[in-house]
Amino acid sequence: MTPLTILLAAPRGFCAGVDRAIQIVEEALTKWGAPVYVRHEIVHNHHVVSRLEDMGAVFVEELDECPEDRPVVFSAHGVPKAVPAAAAARDMVYVDATCPLVSKVHVEAERHHKSGREIVLIGHAGHPEVVGTMGQLPDGVMALIETVEDVRAFEPKDPANLAFVTQTTLSVDDTAEIVAELQTRFPEINAPHKEDICYATTNRQDVVKVMADRADLFLVIGAETSSNSKRLVEVAKRAGSNDARLVASAEDIDWTWFEGVETLGLTAGASAPEDLVQGLIAACRARYEISVEEITTTEESVVFKLPRILKTA
Repeated sequence: MTPLTILLAAPRGFCAGVDRAIQIVEEALTKWGAPVYVRHEIVHNHHVVSRLEDMGAVFVEELDECPEDRPVVFSAHGVPKAVPAAAAARDMVYVDATCPLVSKVHVEAERHHKSGREIVLIGHAGHPEVVGTMGQLPDGVMALIETVEDVRAFEPKDPANLAFVTQTTLSVDDTAEIVAELQTRFPEINAPHKEDICYATTNRQDVVKVMADRADLFLVIGAETSSNSKRLVEVAKRAGSNDARLVASAEDIDWTWFEGVETLGLTAGASAPEDLVQGLIAACRARYEISVEEITTTEESVVFKLPRILKTA
Protein backbone atom coordinates (compact mmCIF):
# COMPACT_ATOMS: atom_id res chain seq x y z
CA MET A 1 0.00 0.00 0.00
CA THR A 2 1.14 3.54 -0.76
CA PRO A 3 1.95 5.55 2.38
CA LEU A 4 -0.16 8.66 3.16
CA THR A 5 0.40 11.11 6.01
CA ILE A 6 -2.76 12.79 7.26
CA LEU A 7 -2.32 16.08 9.08
CA LEU A 8 -5.44 16.40 11.23
CA ALA A 9 -6.41 19.89 12.39
CA ALA A 10 -7.33 20.61 16.00
CA PRO A 11 -9.57 22.35 16.76
CA ARG A 12 -11.99 21.27 14.02
CA GLY A 13 -15.67 20.52 13.64
CA PHE A 14 -18.47 21.52 16.01
CA CYS A 15 -18.21 24.84 17.84
CA ALA A 16 -20.08 25.70 21.05
CA GLY A 17 -22.88 27.50 19.16
CA VAL A 18 -23.53 24.51 16.89
CA ASP A 19 -23.36 22.08 19.85
CA ARG A 20 -25.91 24.21 21.69
CA ALA A 21 -28.27 24.51 18.70
CA ILE A 22 -28.33 20.74 18.10
CA GLN A 23 -28.83 20.11 21.81
CA ILE A 24 -31.75 22.58 21.81
CA VAL A 25 -33.58 20.55 19.13
CA GLU A 26 -32.84 17.28 20.97
CA GLU A 27 -34.04 18.70 24.31
CA ALA A 28 -37.16 20.17 22.67
CA LEU A 29 -37.99 16.71 21.29
CA THR A 30 -37.45 15.21 24.76
CA LYS A 31 -39.64 17.85 26.43
CA TRP A 32 -42.51 18.16 23.94
CA GLY A 33 -42.22 15.00 21.84
CA ALA A 34 -42.28 14.87 18.04
CA PRO A 35 -42.83 16.74 15.89
CA VAL A 36 -40.79 19.82 16.76
CA TYR A 37 -40.57 22.31 13.91
CA VAL A 38 -37.30 24.06 13.03
CA ARG A 39 -37.26 27.21 10.90
CA HIS A 40 -34.35 26.80 8.43
CA GLU A 41 -31.60 24.20 8.78
CA ILE A 42 -30.58 24.32 12.46
CA VAL A 43 -26.96 24.37 11.24
CA HIS A 44 -25.58 24.09 7.73
CA ASN A 45 -24.98 20.36 7.56
CA HIS A 46 -27.17 17.80 5.78
CA HIS A 47 -25.97 14.90 7.98
CA VAL A 48 -26.93 16.75 11.17
CA VAL A 49 -30.32 17.75 9.72
CA SER A 50 -31.07 14.17 8.57
CA ARG A 51 -30.28 12.74 12.01
CA LEU A 52 -32.60 15.26 13.70
CA GLU A 53 -35.33 14.54 11.13
CA ASP A 54 -35.07 10.85 12.05
CA MET A 55 -35.67 11.88 15.69
CA GLY A 56 -38.82 13.83 14.77
CA ALA A 57 -37.68 17.34 13.82
CA VAL A 58 -39.47 18.92 10.85
CA PHE A 59 -37.47 21.53 8.95
CA VAL A 60 -39.36 24.35 7.22
CA GLU A 61 -38.34 27.57 5.49
CA GLU A 62 -40.89 29.94 7.00
CA LEU A 63 -42.89 30.25 10.20
CA ASP A 64 -46.25 30.10 8.39
CA GLU A 65 -45.49 26.45 7.56
CA CYS A 66 -45.60 25.62 11.29
CA PRO A 67 -48.82 24.66 13.11
CA GLU A 68 -49.66 26.77 16.15
CA ASP A 69 -49.93 23.79 18.51
CA ARG A 70 -46.33 22.56 18.07
CA PRO A 71 -43.08 24.15 19.30
CA VAL A 72 -40.71 25.78 16.81
CA VAL A 73 -36.95 26.29 17.07
CA PHE A 74 -35.14 29.16 15.32
CA SER A 75 -31.78 28.25 13.75
CA ALA A 76 -28.30 29.01 15.10
CA HIS A 77 -27.81 31.69 12.42
CA GLY A 78 -30.36 34.05 13.99
CA VAL A 79 -33.66 35.41 12.65
CA PRO A 80 -35.10 38.86 11.89
CA LYS A 81 -37.05 40.36 14.81
CA ALA A 82 -40.27 39.92 12.83
CA VAL A 83 -40.06 36.12 13.21
CA PRO A 84 -40.32 35.79 17.04
CA ALA A 85 -42.85 38.64 16.96
CA ALA A 86 -45.01 36.65 14.53
CA ALA A 87 -44.63 33.50 16.68
CA ALA A 88 -45.69 35.44 19.80
CA ALA A 89 -48.68 36.91 17.94
CA ARG A 90 -49.83 33.34 17.16
CA ASP A 91 -49.25 32.24 20.79
CA MET A 92 -46.68 29.68 19.62
CA VAL A 93 -44.09 28.07 21.88
CA TYR A 94 -40.72 28.94 20.37
CA VAL A 95 -37.08 28.40 21.31
CA ASP A 96 -34.38 30.66 19.89
CA ALA A 97 -31.21 28.67 19.10
CA THR A 98 -29.34 31.74 17.79
CA CYS A 99 -25.64 31.40 18.65
CA PRO A 100 -24.84 33.77 21.55
CA LEU A 101 -21.96 35.22 19.50
CA VAL A 102 -24.42 36.12 16.72
CA SER A 103 -26.77 37.60 19.35
CA LYS A 104 -23.85 39.74 20.51
CA VAL A 105 -23.61 41.26 17.02
CA HIS A 106 -27.38 41.92 17.08
CA VAL A 107 -27.03 43.78 20.39
CA GLU A 108 -24.10 45.82 19.02
CA ALA A 109 -26.09 46.83 15.94
CA GLU A 110 -29.03 47.92 18.09
CA ARG A 111 -26.73 49.93 20.35
CA HIS A 112 -25.28 51.78 17.36
CA HIS A 113 -28.75 52.43 15.96
CA LYS A 114 -29.95 53.87 19.28
CA SER A 115 -26.88 56.13 19.27
CA GLY A 116 -27.94 57.44 15.85
CA ARG A 117 -25.09 55.86 13.90
CA GLU A 118 -25.35 54.55 10.35
CA ILE A 119 -24.29 50.87 10.37
CA VAL A 120 -22.19 48.87 7.93
CA LEU A 121 -22.50 45.07 8.07
CA ILE A 122 -19.57 43.16 6.56
CA GLY A 123 -20.97 39.86 5.31
CA HIS A 124 -22.32 37.76 2.43
CA ALA A 125 -25.65 38.71 0.86
CA GLY A 126 -28.37 36.13 1.37
CA HIS A 127 -26.61 34.21 4.15
CA PRO A 128 -29.16 33.47 6.93
CA GLU A 129 -26.96 35.17 9.53
CA VAL A 130 -26.83 38.35 7.45
CA VAL A 131 -30.61 38.24 6.86
CA GLY A 132 -31.12 37.82 10.62
CA THR A 133 -28.73 40.62 11.59
CA MET A 134 -30.16 43.09 9.07
CA GLY A 135 -33.63 42.12 10.28
CA GLN A 136 -32.88 43.39 13.80
CA LEU A 137 -33.35 46.98 12.61
CA PRO A 138 -35.70 48.88 10.29
CA ASP A 139 -35.06 48.60 6.55
CA GLY A 140 -32.41 50.90 5.17
CA VAL A 141 -30.46 51.67 8.35
CA MET A 142 -27.80 49.00 7.73
CA ALA A 143 -25.65 48.79 4.59
CA LEU A 144 -24.17 45.46 3.50
CA ILE A 145 -20.51 45.46 2.43
CA GLU A 146 -19.07 42.30 0.84
CA THR A 147 -15.77 43.48 -0.70
CA VAL A 148 -13.10 46.17 -0.60
CA GLU A 149 -14.66 47.51 -3.83
CA ASP A 150 -18.00 47.90 -1.99
CA VAL A 151 -16.21 50.06 0.61
CA ARG A 152 -14.82 52.30 -2.11
CA ALA A 153 -18.27 52.75 -3.64
CA PHE A 154 -20.07 53.29 -0.32
CA GLU A 155 -21.41 56.80 0.30
CA PRO A 156 -22.72 57.20 3.87
CA LYS A 157 -25.11 59.96 4.89
CA ASP A 158 -22.61 61.19 7.52
CA PRO A 159 -19.02 59.85 7.31
CA ALA A 160 -18.37 61.05 10.86
CA ASN A 161 -21.22 59.00 12.33
CA LEU A 162 -20.58 55.42 11.22
CA ALA A 163 -20.15 52.01 12.86
CA PHE A 164 -19.45 48.51 11.51
CA VAL A 165 -20.30 44.98 12.60
CA THR A 166 -19.45 41.69 10.85
CA GLN A 167 -20.89 38.28 10.10
CA THR A 168 -19.28 35.84 12.56
CA THR A 169 -18.10 33.22 10.03
CA LEU A 170 -15.97 35.28 7.64
CA SER A 171 -12.34 34.90 6.63
CA VAL A 172 -10.27 36.78 9.21
CA ASP A 173 -7.82 37.97 6.52
CA ASP A 174 -10.45 39.10 4.01
CA THR A 175 -12.35 40.95 6.71
CA ALA A 176 -9.15 42.65 7.90
CA GLU A 177 -8.67 44.08 4.38
CA ILE A 178 -12.25 45.40 4.30
CA VAL A 179 -11.95 46.89 7.80
CA ALA A 180 -8.64 48.55 6.88
CA GLU A 181 -10.28 50.14 3.84
CA LEU A 182 -13.24 51.31 5.94
CA GLN A 183 -10.92 52.85 8.52
CA THR A 184 -8.85 54.54 5.80
CA ARG A 185 -11.91 56.07 4.16
CA PHE A 186 -13.76 56.81 7.41
CA PRO A 187 -11.20 57.32 10.20
CA GLU A 188 -13.93 58.00 12.78
CA ILE A 189 -15.85 54.78 12.15
CA ASN A 190 -16.87 52.98 15.35
CA ALA A 191 -15.44 49.44 15.58
CA PRO A 192 -16.69 46.51 17.71
CA HIS A 193 -15.29 46.40 21.27
CA LYS A 194 -14.19 42.84 20.56
CA GLU A 195 -13.76 41.06 17.24
CA ASP A 196 -17.14 39.96 15.81
CA ILE A 197 -15.68 36.97 13.95
CA CYS A 198 -16.24 34.13 16.38
CA TYR A 199 -13.47 32.35 18.30
CA ALA A 200 -14.21 29.03 16.55
CA THR A 201 -13.98 30.51 13.04
CA THR A 202 -10.68 32.17 13.96
CA ASN A 203 -9.24 29.04 15.64
CA ARG A 204 -10.15 26.77 12.71
CA GLN A 205 -8.56 29.18 10.24
CA ASP A 206 -5.43 29.58 12.40
CA VAL A 207 -4.63 25.86 12.52
CA VAL A 208 -5.19 25.53 8.75
CA LYS A 209 -2.68 28.36 8.19
CA VAL A 210 -0.09 26.46 10.25
CA MET A 211 -0.63 23.17 8.34
CA ALA A 212 -1.42 24.17 4.78
CA ASP A 213 2.05 24.50 3.27
CA ARG A 214 2.86 20.91 4.31
CA ALA A 215 -0.19 19.50 2.48
CA ASP A 216 -0.21 18.35 -1.14
CA LEU A 217 -4.02 18.21 -0.85
CA PHE A 218 -6.24 19.81 1.79
CA LEU A 219 -9.78 18.54 2.39
CA VAL A 220 -12.34 20.52 4.37
CA ILE A 221 -15.43 18.59 5.46
CA GLY A 222 -18.47 20.84 5.33
CA ALA A 223 -21.60 21.77 3.44
CA GLU A 224 -21.70 23.89 0.29
CA THR A 225 -23.99 26.26 2.25
CA SER A 226 -21.53 26.58 5.16
CA SER A 227 -19.78 29.95 5.08
CA ASN A 228 -17.09 29.03 7.62
CA SER A 229 -16.26 25.78 5.75
CA LYS A 230 -15.85 27.57 2.41
CA ARG A 231 -13.56 30.11 4.08
CA LEU A 232 -11.34 27.24 5.33
CA VAL A 233 -10.79 26.09 1.73
CA GLU A 234 -9.77 29.64 0.76
CA VAL A 235 -7.44 29.90 3.77
CA ALA A 236 -5.75 26.57 2.92
CA LYS A 237 -5.09 27.69 -0.66
CA ARG A 238 -3.80 31.08 0.43
CA ALA A 239 -1.55 29.53 3.10
CA GLY A 240 0.27 27.30 0.63
CA SER A 241 -1.58 24.01 0.04
CA ASN A 242 -1.13 22.75 -3.53
CA ASP A 243 -4.84 21.95 -3.74
CA ALA A 244 -7.79 22.44 -1.38
CA ARG A 245 -11.36 21.20 -1.71
CA LEU A 246 -14.66 21.17 0.14
CA VAL A 247 -16.31 17.75 0.58
CA ALA A 248 -19.56 16.90 2.37
CA SER A 249 -18.20 13.47 3.36
CA ALA A 250 -15.86 10.69 2.20
CA GLU A 251 -18.45 9.77 -0.45
CA ASP A 252 -17.67 13.00 -2.33
CA ILE A 253 -13.98 12.27 -2.79
CA ASP A 254 -12.67 11.86 -6.31
CA TRP A 255 -9.67 9.61 -5.66
CA THR A 256 -7.86 10.98 -8.73
CA TRP A 257 -7.22 14.06 -6.55
CA PHE A 258 -4.80 11.87 -4.56
CA GLU A 259 -2.43 11.17 -7.47
CA GLY A 260 1.04 12.23 -6.32
CA VAL A 261 -0.29 13.17 -2.85
CA GLU A 262 1.95 12.14 0.04
CA THR A 263 0.52 14.45 2.70
CA LEU A 264 -3.19 15.21 3.19
CA GLY A 265 -4.40 18.11 5.30
CA LEU A 266 -7.80 17.48 6.91
CA THR A 267 -10.21 19.64 8.87
CA ALA A 268 -13.96 20.12 9.34
CA GLY A 269 -16.11 23.24 9.41
CA ALA A 270 -17.90 24.30 12.60
CA SER A 271 -21.13 22.50 11.68
CA ALA A 272 -19.59 19.20 10.54
CA PRO A 273 -19.77 16.24 12.98
CA GLU A 274 -16.66 14.29 13.96
CA ASP A 275 -18.01 11.00 12.59
CA LEU A 276 -17.61 12.45 9.06
CA VAL A 277 -13.93 13.15 9.82
CA GLN A 278 -13.41 9.62 11.08
CA GLY A 279 -15.30 8.25 8.06
CA LEU A 280 -12.94 10.07 5.72
CA ILE A 281 -9.89 8.78 7.58
CA ALA A 282 -11.31 5.23 7.35
CA ALA A 283 -11.83 5.66 3.59
CA CYS A 284 -8.16 6.69 3.27
CA ARG A 285 -7.09 3.75 5.43
CA ALA A 286 -8.83 1.34 3.02
CA ARG A 287 -6.66 2.63 0.17
CA TYR A 288 -3.39 3.75 1.77
CA GLU A 289 -1.02 2.92 4.56
CA ILE A 290 -1.84 5.97 6.65
CA SER A 291 -0.21 7.73 9.57
CA VAL A 292 -2.18 10.46 11.34
CA GLU A 293 -0.48 13.49 12.88
CA GLU A 294 -2.77 15.80 14.83
CA ILE A 295 -1.77 19.47 14.65
CA THR A 296 -3.13 21.38 17.65
CA THR A 297 -2.87 25.17 17.93
CA THR A 298 -5.30 25.80 20.79
CA GLU A 299 -7.68 24.04 23.17
CA GLU A 300 -11.35 25.08 23.18
CA SER A 301 -13.43 25.00 26.35
CA VAL A 302 -16.33 27.32 25.49
CA VAL A 303 -19.81 26.06 26.47
CA PHE A 304 -23.07 28.00 26.05
CA LYS A 305 -26.06 27.49 28.36
CA LEU A 306 -29.37 26.25 27.01
CA PRO A 307 -32.39 28.60 26.98
CA ARG A 308 -34.33 28.68 30.22
CA ILE A 309 -37.52 27.33 28.58
CA LEU A 310 -35.78 23.93 28.20
CA LYS A 311 -34.56 23.70 31.80
CA THR A 312 -37.60 21.68 32.88
CA ALA A 313 -37.01 19.04 30.17
